[in-house]
Amino acid sequence: MAKHTKCLIIGSGPAGYTAAIYASRAGLNPVLYTGSEPGGQLMITTEVENFPGYPDGVVGPALMEDLRRQAERFGTEINIGVLIEKVDFTGPVHKVWTDAGEEVHADTVIIATGASAKWLGLPSEQRLTNHGVSACAVCDGFFFRGKTVAVVGGGDTACEEASYLSKLCPTVHLFVRKNELRASKIMQDRIFKSTNITVHWNTQIDEILGEDHVSGVRILNNKTNEKAELNLDAVFVAIGHKPNTDIFNDWITMDETGYITVAHPGTSKTNIPGVFASGDAADKIYRQAVTAAGTGCMAALDAERYLTEMGIH
Repeated sequence: MAKHTKCLIIGSGPAGYTAAIYASRAGLNPVLYTGSEPGGQLMITTEVENFPGYPDGVVGPALMEDLRRQAERFGTEINIGVLIEKVDFTGPVHKVWTDAGEEVHADTVIIATGASAKWLGLPSEQRLTNHGVSACAVCDGFFFRGKTVAVVGGGDTACEEASYLSKLCPTVHLFVRKNELRASKIMQDRIFKSTNITVHWNTQIDEILGEDHVSGVRILNNKTNEKAELNLDAVFVAIGHKPNTDIFNDWITMDETGYITVAHPGTSKTNIPGVFASGDAADKIYRQAVTAAGTGCMAALDAERYLTEMGIH
């Protein structure tokens, strides 16, 4: 027999847990499935200094533990490590299936599945993540103020990251795999006008150097096959993010890159009544813990209003 809930939350980052806090306080008795990565991207983040309420900073896992405990305090049922692998949004009651074979019916669904950073795929990159390797300059750039850093990528995100870091760091290297930038003209102009951003064309990272922290990189010119080493203190990988939305492909309206498109700007409503989107699954611009939490709040409030309108108590 299928399990039934008024509010199902898929995902467990700041968006999912904040939605759970609001939904549970509203008496919706939400059921949350964390997915295979409970806590999301913040679980691999060391210092978080820009989340409100933590004047001395907090490590990512501790922040997510606080949010989880707060959601549980108000009665959220949290299923840790359980993945939703199939959905059916045909009727007013939405159906999902877990990787354990459980069928769940829900009057409302809040999608908070987040997005995953794309990486270079180097063993040294994985080993030095959070030790000088990062996928977010806004999150971690502060720790490298006054240092020499590098950004990998040629699109708008990479140019924005390089521009941001150029205000903190005396030297910023931008490694571009091709001989041109894919970024918009305004972002390209910003890069070319900067006096402390050095663009390396036809360049990719062959190896990130360092034992306990990043000390440099070995770069490869993919035109000449020449290699060179540069001393630097951090590498910011900005080659894009992939939203974790594949299971919703047949149901939810998305953009060409897989980010969920809200049906009504300023809300969390999707094209399916009773299904709401929050966090990085629907945000390719800001991608911050605090903005994800804000949209989690919106989704819970939208879900509560929907239930009221439908006469579901």
